[in-house]
Amino acid sequence: MNEKRSEQSGPTRTGVRARGGSLAPGSVVGDGRYRLLAQFGIDERAGAHLWRARDGQLRRDVALTLLVGDPADAEAARQARKTLERATHAAKFNHEAVARVLDVLTLGSGITSGEGLLGVVVTEWTKGTDLIDLVADRPVQPLAAARMVQRLAEAVERAHHSGLVLGLDHPQRLRLTTDGSLRLAFPGPLPDATLRDDVKAIGGILYLLLTGRWPLPGGPAAIPAAPHSPNGRLVPPRSLQPSVPQELSSLAVRTVEDGGPGGIRTSAAIVRALEMAAEAEERTQLIKAQMEADGDNTIWTTKKPVKDRARRRKLALGVTVLVVAAVGILAWLGMLAISFFQDDPGTGGPPINVANPTTPVSAPAGSSSVAPPPSGGQAQIGAAVGPSSVTVYNPDGNGDNTSRARNTVDGDPGTIWRTDQYRQQFPAIKEGVGLLASFDKPINLAKVTIAANSPGTTVEIRLASSRDPELADTRVVGTATLNGATTDITLAQPQQAQYVIVWITKLSDTDKGFQSQIGELTFLPAQ
Repeated sequence: MNEKRSEQSGPTRTGVRARGGSLAPGSVVGDGRYRLLAQFGIDERAGAHLWRARDGQLRRDVALTLLVGDPADAEAARQARKTLERATHAAKFNHEAVARVLDVLTLGSGITSGEGLLGVVVTEWTKGTDLIDLVADRPVQPLAAARMVQRLAEAVERAHHSGLVLGLDHPQRLRLTTDGSLRLAFPGPLPDATLRDDVKAIGGILYLLLTGRWPLPGGPAAIPAAPHSPNGRLVPPRSLQPSVPQELSSLAVRTVEDGGPGGIRTSAAIVRALEMAAEAEERTQLIKAQMEADGDNTIWTTKKPVKDRARRRKLALGVTVLVVAAVGILAWLGMLAISFFQDDPGTGGPPINVANPTTPVSAPAGSSSVAPPPSGGQAQIGAAVGPSSVTVYNPDGNGDNTSRARNTVDGDPGTIWRTDQYRQQFPAIKEGVGLLASFDKPINLAKVTIAANSPGTTVEIRLASSRDPELADTRVVGTATLNGATTDITLAQPQQAQYVIVWITKLSDTDKGFQSQIGELTFLPAQ
């Protein structure tokens, strides 16, 4: 993970003024020991400003939770002291999912009254990225989200056994480490925070990862608030993201909400529930993959067994062989019968001419099971037909760069649509992604031309019966690997189609990961 926010330390983000001074990159706090580098958020509830800073004495980066306030405000000072006491107790806690507390500064002990601060919690710096950047483009995949939260929940459970409240109920206090784990990077619980607040925070973080929305009060403005139904209940993640499994969706809501049956109230309960939900989702994915594994070293997919393309191809080939054999046998028997009657001197009637039978040709591998066109030659190609709309087709989520899909039919190959950039090749992350072209009425599709600069990208031409089909309900009529400026995919036989999917099953391998792009799609019907 790259640290997007650590490089953005301009005044629009970090020029936050404390009551007794100014907090800005380059300023120093803690009797001049810590130089501020970049701000990573504000927990308004506690006046806590979250910064990355440089320890001038030990020459290392640290995370600072700065409690901003007026020392003359007795109540604010009292609340800050309680937070600092809790942070001091947390210094004894050791878990990889919680940043280690290095020091706690108080007024007169590391902080002067002129700094405009009531206290500072110093912790080790956590490399990685924060949750706002993590969910900025799209929610996290459900299984990955469950595993991330499960590790954090284990830390909460261990802390609660020691009577410690961690205070992780604000998303900007957390960071995703370079190894993909969630970590409490800015400890410093609110003075009135309870063990229950930590448990609700786990549910809130799970909800955020699954939906990109924050379900608890006091969240940052950069993250949208989770919606509620008219009766005040939290809208389940599955209602916002249909790909979220029911178990995880229910778990998030049951953990966050205080009322209602089946609520989760303790850290031990949520740890067990997360383990069960994650294992159930893992088994589901494994079963789907195993059921779809081809026997010829192909990569596992998640299509339904009854719709497996390889099995359909093998079945079609087997049927073709049987038909060819049957036709050959019948032709041979017919020839024998005709020869018998022609050689019989007592047989009357004119001589009979028997045309030489046409030798059937098996369909090439990878083509559809429809019989090839008559021997008169390939179908004549007509003028291109433009679709009424093109949308991103992604059964596993919201789609990649949905606003750019129309670029593929604007007549300009220079305006492109591209997939997201992936760290793993399909189908490790998901089975694929594509573009669905919708026509006003069915066309007799014969060829698709793809203009793209994405060598190595493998695409399938699939036909669907609706605008939002399941992948297993579509059928493959052509396939190709993109190579060169344009690639033609000619169907073995023209097909009537109103909804055509250009489905990417393998991405182009780039220096930064796996990503493909398409500049223009041309749909050519038969005359």
